[in-house]
Amino acid sequence: TAVLLVTASGGTALALRTALVPVRYVAVVGALGTGAVGVLAAGLLCWSASDPGAAARAAVLLVFAAAIALTAGRFAPKPDVSLVSALAAGLCLVAGAGGVLRVSVPGEWMVPGCLACGLALLAVLRTPLPRPLRQGLVWASVTVQAWAAMSTVPLVAGTLLGPVARVERPWSGAPGDVRDAVFTHVPWPPYASTGPIVLGALAAVLLVAERRGIRRPATAVGGLVLGWAALFVLPVVLELPYTAGLLAEGALVLGALGCAAWARRPAADASPLPLAALLAALVTSAHLALLSLASEQATIGVLLALTVALGAAGLRPGPGPFTVPAALGYATALACAVGASAGWQWHHTALLVLVVPAAAALIAARLGATSATTVPVEAAGLAAGVVALALAVTEPPLLALVLALAGVIAAGTALRPDRRPAGHAAAVLFLLATWVRLVAWEVTAPEAYTLPVTVPVLVVGFLRRRREPEVSSWTAYGAGLAVTLVPSLLAVWGDQHWTRPLLLGAAALTVTLVGARHRLKAPLLLGGGAL
Repeated sequence: TAVLLVTASGGTALALRTALVPVRYVAVVGALGTGAVGVLAAGLLCWSASDPGAAARAAVLLVFAAAIALTAGRFAPKPDVSLVSALAAGLCLVAGAGGVLRVSVPGEWMVPGCLACGLALLAVLRTPLPRPLRQGLVWASVTVQAWAAMSTVPLVAGTLLGPVARVERPWSGAPGDVRDAVFTHVPWPPYASTGPIVLGALAAVLLVAERRGIRRPATAVGGLVLGWAALFVLPVVLELPYTAGLLAEGALVLGALGCAAWARRPAADASPLPLAALLAALVTSAHLALLSLASEQATIGVLLALTVALGAAGLRPGPGPFTVPAALGYATALACAVGASAGWQWHHTALLVLVVPAAAALIAARLGATSATTVPVEAAGLAAGVVALALAVTEPPLLALVLALAGVIAAGTALRPDRRPAGHAAAVLFLLATWVRLVAWEVTAPEAYTLPVTVPVLVVGFLRRRREPEVSSWTAYGAGLAVTLVPSLLAVWGDQHWTRPLLLGAAALTVTLVGARHRLKAPLLLGGGAL
């Protein structure tokens, strides 16, 4: 190995001093070939050594290779060649130091040691070396930092995804510490105990770079994310008790929300930092909610705290579109948890979940159409309403009640001038509630209940079209016709007599002919479909 590196040094000297182009090309190729083989051999010897002495001897060869590369870069005529040579020199130095650390310190401290060596390369920024050499050594340091960050991915990913398995077995009992709660079904990564130190050091480097104006705002966001990751995995690494771990994550949520508010202050420059802090807070809150599923009391307490904290954060206009919908989501989960804790059936819990869409409708009305939070809040309320319907679907009487209450919420929303189309949704919900109620009552003659509704609705629709001809036939007649035709059509399929099919066919034919005569889409399509 030493002979190969000495040969590479000779080839490098010849390539730098000769004026003959063919000789220079041959010398460069020879120096690169022997140097690459020598470096690989020295690295293999260094990282496979069984004692510090052997590792140190191989590290000396890597230092020699780094010196050759720096010398070549110092006298190379092209800046790009100098930069690449300095990059290779920096990596050789870190590799040599890492090989010695591997057999000198415990395994979990090898990555922090290599990272310290890589950060030491940044000292060249204050030296009088030529700019290409400084840039190459800085890129070597960046490469080492990226490798160190990648080494923490198993720890961060395991901590983030571990509690997802709790969804299958909620309230199975509080574990002894946070690590047992997170890594129940996920193996603990090897040498992960120094992960927070590595992440914290990387975050500090990026924040210092941001303070010096280097690649803003990417360095600020990167520093925030790495700092959050360091604090996120810290309770797991320290094996804090379960309750203390929950409190620590709750404090991290509040800290991320506070950071978002601070970064959004009027004196601050526009940057993606507030959004990154908000996303960190939301991810941590979701992890905290999943982590709390181990205990019944913890689940209810954490969901209540998250609902209040994120709802309070939404009082500011900036984080509102993110935090208020999240608060409504946690409120929905809280309603389900309270119902399960009280021993209610799922269809009874649906009535409690409906409180969330009602609250969302009131919040949206309070915010107004101009607020950026209104649409996300309405979407969260809609999702909570769907959850309520899903919970009640197995019990038709309760499903009819839930549909009717949802219709009331939609009708209240339609009172706002900017949400008039919600009236159509309210009509559909009331119609579905009526049909489900008829099914629940096992009514064999639904016309007795639907015709008293159909006739006045059609009359109102007719009068409205006379006053406002531009009103759609679906708006004027659609609900009135559907409220009778659909239940009657369903009843026909189970009727063994000829009277009902005949009467329904005659009525459907009449509706179809009237629609064709007056060119009305709703009667034509509904009547033709029923016929």
